[in-house]
Amino acid sequence: MRNRSMLLICLLAGLSISMAAQEIRGDYLETRSADVYTGQCFANGEVNLVGKEAILAWHVQSGSWNGVSLQGLTVAAAVRANGTLGDPYEDPYPAKAVLLVDDQATVPQQAALVNFAKRMGGELLNNVEQVIPTQMELVVNAEHHGAAMLRAGRFATVQTRSIGGQDHLCGNEVTFYPPLTELAHSMPAVALTDTYNGPGLGVSWDLHGKRSAFVGTFSR
Repeated sequence: MRNRSMLLICLLAGLSISMAAQEIRGDYLETRSADVYTGQCFANGEVNLVGKEAILAWHVQSGSWNGVSLQGLTVAAAVRANGTLGDPYEDPYPAKAVLLVDDQATVPQQAALVNFAKRMGGELLNNVEQVIPTQMELVVNAEHHGAAMLRAGRFATVQTRSIGGQDHLCGNEVTFYPPLTELAHSMPAVALTDTYNGPGLGVSWDLHGKRSAFVGTFSR
């Protein structure tokens, strides 16, 4: 009986180690072409007019996906939907997406990054028009909440800062739209720069100073 108990303990310990080894975590950055931190009046003024575009980016601090280590690598998605993302009264699908994957990744790692992004993005990333390996950098400033920077080659650039008193325009602001993917933690931020100039979506954008970003962390 004692031997069976010890065997069970060893099996459970091995399972815990295996599950821990498969955990993947890191930093997340998102921008939208509509304010996500806003008041009802501002949101009503933007809905159906803007908010169809988004950039989602993940930087893996540690962990693996499908048995492939992705530590230190970054993947981003530029998205063009059919409606304002997050609007409960409009169906934004099907959406188009372009995936920007870290050119420092090996071929198996690039495949794992694509699979990871599609899993995290769900239906939003069902229709990937192109996968483009490029130089990637995503940095979140731990000392300044909401401050982050993404550079994806010549295709996308995002820089954010925290929301301050000067960003309360009507006094009734809330996080009006939630992030587009499941996160461990997130906070709204101001997108000082939000640009996409690449193929696959039939549109590019260059936005500045909108309360349209999320900075956060993910863990699976």
